[in-house]
Amino acid sequence: MADVSQTRGPRINIDKVWVFAAVLPILVAVFDPAQAVETVRFALGALAHTGIFIAFAVLAVGYLKASGSEAILARAFEGRETRMIVMAALLGGLSPFCSCEVIPFIAALLAVGAPLSAVMAFWLASPLMDPAMFLVTAGTLGTSFALAKMVAAVGIGLLGGATVYLFAKSPVFADPLKPQPAKGGCCSKTSVFDGTPEWQFWKDSERRTVFRDTVIDNALFLGKWLLVAYMIEALMLAYVPAEMIAGVLGGEGLKPVFLGALVGAPAYLNGYAAVPLVDALLAQGMAPGAAMSFVLAGGVSCIPAAVAVWALVKPRVFGAYLGIALVGSLIAGLTWGVIA
Repeated sequence: MADVSQTRGPRINIDKVWVFAAVLPILVAVFDPAQAVETVRFALGALAHTGIFIAFAVLAVGYLKASGSEAILARAFEGRETRMIVMAALLGGLSPFCSCEVIPFIAALLAVGAPLSAVMAFWLASPLMDPAMFLVTAGTLGTSFALAKMVAAVGIGLLGGATVYLFAKSPVFADPLKPQPAKGGCCSKTSVFDGTPEWQFWKDSERRTVFRDTVIDNALFLGKWLLVAYMIEALMLAYVPAEMIAGVLGGEGLKPVFLGALVGAPAYLNGYAAVPLVDALLAQGMAPGAAMSFVLAGGVSCIPAAVAVWALVKPRVFGAYLGIALVGSLIAGLTWGVIA
């Protein structure tokens, strides 16, 4: 029998998000042509409105990556443990890492002996806020909401770091890491603590390439997710009764905040796509505190962020990670509900 494996052509990778963005208005047009046109118009208008924030965000992230800011982040995990926790939480809420990049970075830190308390602080804060997410959030939900979310991200990181620090000898956090296979490549040859940032990166051809690739990748990433999210926002505003949202997630007190956190955990796509969805929910009566708990609990429990933790620590530590995130999200949601 012939070897058919040799006759196969090159495998084509199709981005399902872009496919969904193209198919969604077509499906809507089958049932409601006028709404399909309005959905596309709304999404493109929203993208144009936030375009300046997106452009600044991707350029800022490209600059941080090309200049080698990881070396500065790694140095936050040096010194006294309490200092590490504070610095890790602060930098976690400001670093340009995406969730997939956190995995090798944190693995390297754990390999060189960084304490789990500081790592937990970084882990919890990192998926909740970064420069690009701050700008997109500020452009859609307002600067005050973005600042509050940034403060909450750092606060949840501090809560996680302090919890691990105080209960480090408990059965939950004792021997926390999964066995990791030995890996070759750059991670085994170069410590994350090595290297000096080169702020004038344009003088180096390799760093210019990193800047270009990072800007393009992040622009496409933000573009596809925000396009889909804005179209879903338009459909929610058109078809989901505002009375239903207000009845479930509106009002004051613990109930809407708690429900916001519970809904956010499984319903979250990523931090960028959540912004337009929350904007639509707020317009339909969602309580401000519930919106805050939604974006915080969902940010920590979304698949990319959760996988980063699950890949490296044992299930009991992963459970603590989710529990700390839920408690922190409820505290932040209740606080924002009073302030907003």
